[in-house]
Amino acid sequence: MAAHAPQFTGVFAAAVTPHRREGYEADFAAMLELVDFLGRNGVQGICLLGATGEFINVKLAERIRLVHLAVKRSRVPIIAGVSHSTLDGALELADEAMSSGAVGLLVMPPYFFHYSQDEVIEFCLQFAGSVPKSTPILLYNIPQFTTGFSIETARTLLGTGRFVGIKDSSGDWDYFQKLRTFRDECDFALMVGNDSLFTRAKAEGADGVISGVACAVPELLVALNRAICENATERVQALERKLQEFISWIDRFPAPVGIKVATTARGIKVGPLAVPLAKENAARLEEFKKWFPQWLPSVLK
Repeated sequence: MAAHAPQFTGVFAAAVTPHRREGYEADFAAMLELVDFLGRNGVQGICLLGATGEFINVKLAERIRLVHLAVKRSRVPIIAGVSHSTLDGALELADEAMSSGAVGLLVMPPYFFHYSQDEVIEFCLQFAGSVPKSTPILLYNIPQFTTGFSIETARTLLGTGRFVGIKDSSGDWDYFQKLRTFRDECDFALMVGNDSLFTRAKAEGADGVISGVACAVPELLVALNRAICENATERVQALERKLQEFISWIDRFPAPVGIKVATTARGIKVGPLAVPLAKENAARLEEFKKWFPQWLPSVLK
């Protein structure tokens, strides 16, 4: 696994999925514009169709085509989210993603229904056993939206040698520290999936981040990652303050509303929200739309 882990380092942007207003269909042209935008602004890679990409709102055929087109277009590596409510669905997406040239697969436990940890292990092992052994697979821990990987389950799966790493989006610092300790025994890529913990986690040995914030403000995460690597303490502190300012805003809305609106403000046609906001939150979103263009120049400079 040590041979695979190095390519999963630095800043990977967790991309939103642009949609058209008609029928909420995926907007392929806008996705390619987003891929170009992220590549220009220094991210080490792009992750498609995770939670930020609202994969559950994208038809299977559209998910396949989005990955295919993005891989052909992108100047940086693409990780493809292949999570599905069924094993067969995840395997179909995995086969298409690897055929398209994705550098890795991101897979969470099957969503919606609650499953025991034994069933989560069986699902992941059957998934890994049904794709070529050379396929880099990242586990996706996001207990906010589906059954999470307990730390024991994560250790069991990572210890098999069939998974190159894990994206931990739990936001649980204790969980991250246990993963970090386990990595001393078993080499794997440890990617942060919760932006609020990135600075601390990177300083403690995380390989990188798969970041929703980087979809809208890639420059901020790229600069912060560089500053941490260079031990530029004052710069890290200044950039971390900017990151937390942005997070404090987007946390007021359902995921990934704030990211989508900020990405739109960067000139990408993201399209409509999947679900209408309540009046109070809609008014607050209008405040965010005014705040973001005033805040952004201080980051870009």
